[in-house]
Amino acid sequence: MRNWKLLSAAGVLVLAAAAPQATQQEAVSVEIAIGTNITDRMPTDTGSAFPTTVGSLVCWTKVTGAADTKITHVWTHGPHSATVELNIGGSPWRTYSRRTIPAEWTGEWTVEVKDSAGTVLATKKFTVGG
Repeated sequence: MRNWKLLSAAGVLVLAAAAPQATQQEAVSVEIAIGTNITDRMPTDTGSAFPTTVGSLVCWTKVTGAADTKITHVWTHGPHSATVELNIGGSPWRTYSRRTIPAEWTGEWTVEVKDSAGTVLATKKFTVGG
């Protein structure tokens, strides 16, 4: 059903259709992968376990349903963490961050993808070394 508004402009009454209101925002979805590099905007050599000699890893993220905002990648290994802020320019949008992985930092790692309010949108766990 169309909403109508009565407007007055220079003494003339005008009947105009009101713009429909959005009833629901598009849901935000996030894909995440950990790999050794990015080729053609896609992660390569993805996995959940990497050797101690890997040197660096990338966290690739595809965000759908959000635009003109920022996300954050939070890389965590034990007491160590690093935060990388990334721009989301459209929908869908692919982006990534890269982290140097010291050979002695073996064990479980986690990358969280957070929105601008700090809400966790996705989490990826992986291991380095044995």
